[in-house]
Amino acid sequence: MRRHRALILGALLVLSPLEGVAQEKQIVDVKELSGAWRGWVTREQEHEPVTMIVDPDGSYRAMTADTASTEGQFYIQDGKLRYRSSRTIGTASLSEARGHSVLTMVPEEFVYGAGRAEYERVE
Repeated sequence: MRRHRALILGALLVLSPLEGVAQEKQIVDVKELSGAWRGWVTREQEHEPVTMIVDPDGSYRAMTADTASTEGQFYIQDGKLRYRSSRTIGTASLSEARGHSVLTMVPEEFVYGAGRAEYERVE
């Protein structure tokens, strides 16, 4: 019976579309991030809405609803997308799923209460 279930599960995985699975996109130029982004940032154990504008040179400004803001710069180092802001430094990644671009920023250290942020591109 277990083998039968395993075969069915395997068949479903093979036949199911991968459209909903997020695929990380390799960034070769920070220009790919330019535009407006909206999402959530973790601050002091809470999630706050945040808007970010990224310029073609990779510089950005992010603002939360309570008008807290940070400025920073995206850059490529050793083939990886990174950022440095007025609050922290860390890694970033861009993934795409179901036609949506999602930008995730993860700080190396949780300084000034700043934590992980996740944005979706505003069309």
